[in-house]
Amino acid sequence: MAAPIHHSRSTSEAKRLRKEAGEWLRSRRQKADLSQIDLANRLGLKYYTFISQIENGLGRVPSELTEAWARALGVPPADFAKKLLRYYDPETYRLVFR
Repeated sequence: MAAPIHHSRSTSEAKRLRKEAGEWLRSRRQKADLSQIDLANRLGLKYYTFISQIENGLGRVPSELTEAWARALGVPPADFAKKLLRYYDPETYRLVFR
């Protein structure tokens, strides 16, 4: 039987991981020499503030935009998706890749 989930700990861990993902995404964007506005334009987004929210750990890259983000940032899409899965769904990442 699985151990009970401690909601507050799992919530704080998820927030921490989203923040780490945002920092990684910011570093990739900067390495690609793109501003938040440039990236938003490449992704066809109306508001660049969406990029800011994700980079600050307040949201996630939507799965339907994962490939577009990867290409805009110059990362192979499969590698990009694998990296995000590690942050956004570490348990699934563990089951699939370890």
